[in-house]
Amino acid sequence: RMALLTVNMPDPTGYGRIVRNAEGTVQRIVEQKDANAQERAITEIYSGIMAVPARRLKPWLARLNNHNAQGEYYLTDIVAMAVADGVAVEGHCIADVLQVAGINSPQQLAELERAHQMRQAQALMAQGVRMADPARFDLRDDARGGKAQLLCGQDVEIDVGCIFGGQVRIGDGARIGAYCHISNAEIAADAVIHPFTHIDGEAAGAQVGEGALVGPFARLRPGAQLGKQVHIGNFVEVKNSRLADGAKANHLAYLGDAEVGERVNYGAGSITANYDGANKHRTIIEAYVHVGSNCVLVAPVTIGAGGTVGGGSTITKSTPPGALSVARGKQVSIANWQRPQKKS
Repeated sequence: RMALLTVNMPDPTGYGRIVRNAEGTVQRIVEQKDANAQERAITEIYSGIMAVPARRLKPWLARLNNHNAQGEYYLTDIVAMAVADGVAVEGHCIADVLQVAGINSPQQLAELERAHQMRQAQALMAQGVRMADPARFDLRDDARGGKAQLLCGQDVEIDVGCIFGGQVRIGDGARIGAYCHISNAEIAADAVIHPFTHIDGEAAGAQVGEGALVGPFARLRPGAQLGKQVHIGNFVEVKNSRLADGAKANHLAYLGDAEVGERVNYGAGSITANYDGANKHRTIIEAYVHVGSNCVLVAPVTIGAGGTVGGGSTITKSTPPGALSVARGKQVSIANWQRPQKKS
């Protein structure tokens, strides 16, 4: 006994047709270029999947020839051989074309991918997720074989162009802005991820706390852990750092290998200098610290609770609680300064 998996396609162009007799029994498979007009009108096609008795296969293969329109050796010719040898051939026809659709061109690959993504989007919407446009949604498996999974709570909103990968969990009432890329992350309830944010926790994962605001154009890397009501603004990067509740880094900043306390305000253009060329070091910023703009915190260093770091400072030593710390060159103004002139 031989078995074939078949499917009915509205447009069977390019596929081998299943030819059955009046009783509905499979007789043979005819390829597109060898089919006559009546055979080309058949919509049941061969999926490419068959089960063949092993002891019969070798002699059938030996009888194959290339006497056809394409001058090729068709494996499908063994179906007619089986019928001629009295072997029953069963064709199992399924309704789901996507399960067996062939890919013979970049266009077909793209079409099948979009159909697959639409099914995933529809399944999420059936659970209550609101999508601005399900046709512009992607849940992508890892290229190394990892299965992607997106778990959403109630009243989640996902805008257009978002890409999800790895293991992602989104809590109740969270909103994901347009064109975000989120992988291996947990987004807590009522958090807002503004457009064009990139979050990839990789193996370490990334966490966004309840009610946090992230983006636009922010980047959370592995080990980023944001507490409740944390604000991470535009062009801010966080890596292997924990930010306690209410901490803010709103513009153009870097936090790497850091512990950031509650209600810290981290100024625009400031960075933690965590790498000495060989090893990574941690920066500790205790609660209620204010770090001014364009500061460099050279790890390992601790900024004491309630302290202030003056804008433009390079801090290389730990600071006491409650202190104002300033480390920058003294400003000098030279009166009547003449700029150099270009030589004529």
